[in-house]
Amino acid sequence: MNKFWSEAISMKQLRKKKKWKTNAIFLIALWIILLLASLTILSSVVTPFLKTLQTQDLVSFDWAGFSVASDALLQQPVVDAVKGSWIVPNVSDLGADTFSAAWVGIGGESEATLIQVGSEHDFVRRKAVYGVWYEMLPADSITIPNINVSPGDRISASIVLVNSDTNEWQIEIEDVTSGQRFSQIFSYNSSRLTAEWIVERPTVNNHLTNLANFGSITFNEITTQIQGVTGSLQSFPTHKILMQDRQNNPLVTVSDFSKNGSSFTVAYG
Repeated sequence: MNKFWSEAISMKQLRKKKKWKTNAIFLIALWIILLLASLTILSSVVTPFLKTLQTQDLVSFDWAGFSVASDALLQQPVVDAVKGSWIVPNVSDLGADTFSAAWVGIGGESEATLIQVGSEHDFVRRKAVYGVWYEMLPADSITIPNINVSPGDRISASIVLVNSDTNEWQIEIEDVTSGQRFSQIFSYNSSRLTAEWIVERPTVNNHLTNLANFGSITFNEITTQIQGVTGSLQSFPTHKILMQDRQNNPLVTVSDFSKNGSSFTVAYG
């Protein structure tokens, strides 16, 4: 009799133990499911927030494109290089003199220094005008006479710090389609705060010009070097720069950059 009750009690305890294990497994599984669900919800909230912190919009009367820096707010003078490529657009007649330029540069965002190199695509006196140039503010831009560009030509451009002790920069631009190339080293005291890929309506004779209808320009092969680290637009804090007129009307649209940060498009109107 005592043995029977002992075995009965043992079986009852075993069933309780199994039930407890089953409940524990259920609770752990439920906890994991709730954790994964909360992480999914958190990711959907945090990811756009972090993207907002990483990419901020700026408004400009003359620039459109992207710039990068070491830090969005506390920029450091550590930009060493900028590179990019694009296709020379075909500008159309708008019934007046109009101007546009595409370039890569270092500095110039809310400060006085800017070293840049790029192409121009204007419509002046009822005629399309194309060319390439470089500029180091406050000096005027210098046209590069030995490179003749045409719509559809692929341009590759770069600015690289070659000696930080003497502030020497190598400016290069090439019409890849024709094989014509310019490369020269200049001394220039740059801020080294930002790198840019920009479509611009330039200032001519101290007057901000009307923007030429350039259709669209896509910057490709985008790279920069900041504090010894080489990366693309996704690698550093970024500003998207939106061009507007003085009545706050947008003059162009600027796409988001590609997933790997190596390209984006600026479209007229």
